[in-house]
Amino acid sequence: MGRNPAVGRQGPAFHAAVIPAESEAKRLHVKQIRSGIGHAETMNRTLKALGLRHHQAEVEIENTAGARGMLHKVRHMVEVTPVKGKAKGRGR
Repeated sequence: MGRNPAVGRQGPAFHAAVIPAESEAKRLHVKQIRSGIGHAETMNRTLKALGLRHHQAEVEIENTAGARGMLHKVRHMVEVTPVKGKAKGRGR
């Protein structure tokens, strides 16, 4: 007997990130809020491509069409907030 895919993904605890448009924010703060375990391998590769290596990891990325497409794919596993003010750079 297989598992019910809807279990644990219903009600007020269910979360799907809202991804702002490029005109609303130049950079995005992304936090992984759900584990990649039990999800499709393509979703795990998308998380790694975003720079999210483990559960609760946080990254700041440019708000581009490609990044928004990746975030849309894993929107139920991440929390997205626009970055206000100066960007945190790596000194590049």
